[in-house]
This record gives sequence, structure tokens and C-alpha cells, in this order.
Amino acid sequence: MGGKEYLIDTNVAIDYIGTNLPTIALSFIDRVIDSRYYISIINKIEMLGFPNISKQEESKFNDFCISAITIGLDDGIAGKTIEIRRLYKIKLPDAIIAATALVNNLAVITRNKNDFEKIEGLDVTDPYEM
Repeated sequence: MGGKEYLIDTNVAIDYIGTNLPTIALSFIDRVIDSRYYISIINKIEMLGFPNISKQEESKFNDFCISAITIGLDDGIAGKTIEIRRLYKIKLPDAIIAATALVNNLAVITRNKNDFEKIEGLDVTDPYEM
């Protein structure tokens, strides 16, 4: 992993749990998860807040969230989120995820690379481009 630590975005977590990633991406995410991985509290809310989620899906998402280091909102992340929202046209959940990664020196693994890659200083990996 090269010492890099990762925040896994909701869309990648869903694809990983559903084994919908390409083989090379699945292997990469396996290595990330076998070391240490992070999610934002927003990712947890997104994963567990789906309407009509099945009990099996809820259990898998819950296990994923329990195994992750979940980073909550604090003043530093809130301030960075405000800065990102002022500088870039980006949805609030994505701005919080980006701010969480920047404040905690994490790279983001996301399928939503287009919105994140414009944020200066943010390290973004799209597992579909591996």
C-alpha cells in the first residue's frame, strides 16, 4: 500500500460488498481493508440509510462500517467543508467526504472521480481505472 491510507466512498463500498468491482479493483480494496480503512460518518449514513434495504444488505453494510475507522464531523472538517463548498460546485455529502480526507491526510477511493479530482490537494483513486 506504500504507507498511504484510504477513505472508501459509499459507491465503492457498495460495489465491493456486492462484488461488482473488476478483479484487480477487488484485490486492491481487499488489501486496503486488510490493513486499515476509513469512512466518513456521511458514508455510514448513506450506506445504512437506504430505503428498503434488505436485512442481508444491512448486515453487510453494518459489518463494513464496524470494521472501518469512522471519522465524525468536527470543527476542522466543518471548516474545510465550507471552504470546499465555496470553491467548487460539489454536493454537500461529497464536500464532507473530501474535507474528511484532506483534514486526515487520506486518499479517497471513489467511482465519482470527476467531482473529487478538481479539489486541490485531494488524492483520488477510481478502482474502475486500475
